[in-house]
Amino acid sequence: MADEKVNYPFMAFNFAVEIKVEGMEMQICDAAFAECDGLEMTMDVKTIREGGNNGKQIRLTGPMNYSSLTLKRGMTETFDLWKWIELMQTNPETRANAEVVIFTNDKNSDAKKKVKAKFMLSGCIPVKLKAPSLNAKDGGVAIEELQLAYESLELNTE
Repeated sequence: MADEKVNYPFMAFNFAVEIKVEGMEMQICDAAFAECDGLEMTMDVKTIREGGNNGKQIRLTGPMNYSSLTLKRGMTETFDLWKWIELMQTNPETRANAEVVIFTNDKNSDAKKKVKAKFMLSGCIPVKLKAPSLNAKDGGVAIEELQLAYESLELNTE
């Protein structure tokens, strides 16, 4: 019984966000956010009615729709996200790939954080970047809200 392994569920608060713009050498987002929402995909369903068959309908799969990723209350030390939005104004083809990484809830505080899952977003476009209200008692460069539209969403659990 002492050798029995306990599997703890992964917790929603233990995540990181990484954003890399194609053609740039380093990540543009080295920020920690308090909230992440919008990891969502919805498949359109087409309904076809067969003539003479009133008790059944045929359902066909349609295209996949993706939500926008919303990141709130973040802190960073650089202005790289602002620079990316400025670059998008002159070169709208500048897209990014993003990863939302979820870590295990390891009870051993000395252990290195282990990745439980990665949500990989491709073709990201910054839709909104909102600065916080300025307050002299806060430190660092803060981000109140960042929204990204994305073209595809994949889950990697390796």
